[in-house]
Amino acid sequence: MIRRLWITAIATTALLAGAGVAAPPASGADAPTATTVLSSLPVKGRAPMTGYARSQFGQAWADVDRNGCDTRTDILKRDLVERQMANRCKVLSGVLYPDPYTGRPLTYVRGRSVVDIDHVVALGNAWATGAQQLTRGERTALANDPLNLLAVQASANRQKGDGDAATWLPSNKRYRCSYVARQVAVKAKYRLWVTKPEKSAIARVLGTCPGQRVPRDGTLPDPAPQVPGGGSGTTGSATGSTSTALVSYPNCDAVRAAGAAPIRKAATPELYALNSGLDRDKDGVACE
Repeated sequence: MIRRLWITAIATTALLAGAGVAAPPASGADAPTATTVLSSLPVKGRAPMTGYARSQFGQAWADVDRNGCDTRTDILKRDLVERQMANRCKVLSGVLYPDPYTGRPLTYVRGRSVVDIDHVVALGNAWATGAQQLTRGERTALANDPLNLLAVQASANRQKGDGDAATWLPSNKRYRCSYVARQVAVKAKYRLWVTKPEKSAIARVLGTCPGQRVPRDGTLPDPAPQVPGGGSGTTGSATGSTSTALVSYPNCDAVRAAGAAPIRKAATPELYALNSGLDRDKDGVACE
């Protein structure tokens, strides 16, 4: 699975390079902070929405990485656990564990789902902050870039609409730092600007987590682990830190989706005790 994700990332990177999109900020320990990247973004007013249409961003859910599956399916496969598949490109059901916007687990069922795929930087907002100046290929890349896409609660996505950080933030306050950091990374990658109110709103959120770094390039989800039901088992800071979460996971897919694998008894004995049933060979390491 990891190998497939890396192949997808390489293919997507090649597509973006062909479209003339800037390379994303570095990730991991060497990544700049979101505050640093935010300070580099131009500040301008909103451009008119004249000419805006979804079709300006290419075919909805195109197979941009040419893996045979459309982008929506790729994101469902990335973000859901306990997936049931009809075939490699048709997700029948799964669990969003958790929904990053509300902090609650949600069940996805094909055709009657409460799960949407959200553009973190909404396409309407992107249009009004520079995307109208991009080529069609660049806009198609933006609309299908895993960095800009998350599986989320449908009602939260629709409440957000085309809003920016000045008008809408996730109700799950523990995810806000990651959310605005992802918006900053997308805007930097696609040479978009921020409005003055938007920049102020993002800066206020990042003021609670000054060490927040820009996220990885979308190949893996980055929400902080949450306890089902909306609570959180994160110890220490609740503002996007990487401290260990004391969560009882349903399976190793959920552990990996939360970025908590492997769980080592020697390193995190309390977390291991909660998830010892996932250590199949009883060697003190669960979900290798």
